Amino acid sequence: MKWTEKRMLADRYELTAPLARGGMGQVMVGRDTRLDREIAVKFLRFPDGEQDPDMVRRFVRESRITAGLQHPGVPAVFDGGSEDGHHYLVMQRVRGIGLHDLISEQERLSVGWSACIAAQVCSVLSAAHGASLVHRDLKPANMMLEREGTVKVLDFGLAVALDRADMSQITRTGHTPGTPAYMAPEQLLAGSSTPLSDLYALGCVLHEMLTGQRVFTASTSFALASKQVNDAPTGVRRLRPDVPAELAEVVSALLEKRPEDRPADADQVYARLIGFATGLEPVPGELNPPEQSSPHRMYGAAVAKVFGAGAPAEADEPRPAAPDPAPEHAAARPPEDTVDAVPLSRVEVKRARDEAADLGSSARYQQAAQTLREAVTSATASFGATDPDTVRLRMDWANVLFEGGNFRGAAPVYAELVADLEGLEGDENQSLVFRCRLQNATCHALSGQTSAALSILSELLDDEVDVYGHDDHRPLELRRQIGLLELAAGRREDAEPTLRDLREDLVRLHGPKHPAVAQLDDLLTGSLTQR
Repeated sequence: MKWTEKRMLADRYELTAPLARGGMGQVMVGRDTRLDREIAVKFLRFPDGEQDPDMVRRFVRESRITAGLQHPGVPAVFDGGSEDGHHYLVMQRVRGIGLHDLISEQERLSVGWSACIAAQVCSVLSAAHGASLVHRDLKPANMMLEREGTVKVLDFGLAVALDRADMSQITRTGHTPGTPAYMAPEQLLAGSSTPLSDLYALGCVLHEMLTGQRVFTASTSFALASKQVNDAPTGVRRLRPDVPAELAEVVSALLEKRPEDRPADADQVYARLIGFATGLEPVPGELNPPEQSSPHRMYGAAVAKVFGAGAPAEADEPRPAAPDPAPEHAAARPPEDTVDAVPLSRVEVKRARDEAADLGSSARYQQAAQTLREAVTSATASFGATDPDTVRLRMDWANVLFEGGNFRGAAPVYAELVADLEGLEGDENQSLVFRCRLQNATCHALSGQTSAALSILSELLDDEVDVYGHDDHRPLELRRQIGLLELAAGRREDAEPTLRDLREDLVRLHGPKHPAVAQLDDLLTGSLTQR
C-alpha cells in the first residue's frame, strides 16, 4: 500500500505519513478525527501481494488477543476492520526513543537501566504469554523508551499467536518470522516458537544493553543462524567486568540453547532482574528531567504499596516479587457439579453449537467458549458425558478454546474426553480419541511444556502403530512431528535417529524422490549436522 497524500480511512481516520514497514505489516500515523487524537494504523501486508484468507483470519484473532492484553507496556488497541481489501488495526501512537537508537547513542546502558528495561519487558511478556501470544520478533527495534522512563513493546499486532491447528503446523520448517540476531535456536531449526523463545530473545536484548554488542554477528543470515544454534555466547562479564555476577547468570540462563534449560517463565526472570533496577541516572534529551513531576512514576510507586506494608517508595531499592498467577478464565474451567444444571433438549444443543460457531467465525472466542461450557454442563446432566451430542459439544468447546489461544484451558478438556471415551468401542470413537490426544499434546507443546508433549506423542505413536500399522500415513506423520519437536527442543541426539529412521521408511515406501524425503534431507544435512 502506497500513499503519497493524506487519506481518510473508514470516514474517521486521517492517515498522514508512513511510520514503519515490515514483511507482514505496514504502519501509518494519523489522527482520529472523531476523538481528535494521534493514532498509528497497522495494515496487514501480504508477502506475495495476494490475499491470504488464513493470514486474514490470524490477523483478526491476534488483533482481538492484543486488544485484550490491556497492559501499560503494550500500545492500546482502539479499533480494527477492513476497507477496500485492506485489513487494519488502529492503535495508540507511541512517542519516545527506540531501544536500538538508545543503545547506539549510549554505546551501552547502565546496569540499572538495563535491568529496569528488561524487567518492564518481562511484565509485558507475562501478560502476553498468559494470553497465549508469543511475540516471536522481540528486539531493540521493537521496544520504545518513553520520556517518563516507561517501556512499550511494539509490534504485537502481527505477532504470531500460539494457534497451530495441528502439530505439523507447529513444527513446519518454512518461512519463520523473526530477526536472526535475536531468534532462539528452536525458531531457526524448526520454526517453533513458545514463550521460552521470547525469553531467549530477551536474553539477546539484555546482553546487548549491557555490553553494547550483539550476542552473535556474522556476514550472512545463514552464518548468524548457525552461530545462534551452535556457538556458545561470550559471557557479559568478559565484555564488561562491572556487571554483577548474579545478573550475568540471568543472561546466561536466558541464552541456553535448550528451551527447557531456560527460566520457566517471564515472572521468574522479572524476580531475578528487579533488584538490579537501581541508581537510574537521567538520560539527557530522552527522558523528562528528574525534577519534573511524573504522574506515571507517582502511579507506579502507589501501586507498589498494594498488598505490601513497607513496600519500597519510588526512590527506594525495589524488591523482587513473584506475581500471583492470573486466574484462569471461567470459560476454560471444567463444568461444576451438574446437579443444578438447566435441562437441555436436542434442539437446544444444536442451537448452542450453531451460536458458538457463529461467534467463533467472528473471532469472539471467549463468548463462544462460555456458550459451549454452559451447554456442556446442561447436556452432561441431561444426556450423560458420553452421549454423542454431549461429546460433540465438549469437542467444540475444546476446539474453540484452542482456536482462541487458551491452550491451558483446552488441554484438560481434551484429556477428559480421552479419559471418558477410551473404553468405548468403534472406529469413529477410536479416531476421535487419537485426535484428542494429539490436540492435548499440541496444547502442551504450545505452552512450552515440551517434555509432557513428547511423552503424550510417544504413547500415541505406539497406539497408532498397533491400530493402523507401522507403514500407515498417520503414524508416519506423527513420527515426523515428534522428530521436529525434539529438534525444536534442542534434543538433537534424539531428533537425528527419529528423522533418519523415518527417512529410511519413506524411501522404502515412496522412493527417494518423494517430497517428504527431500524435506528430511534438508534437515539431516543442514541443521542437524551444523555442530
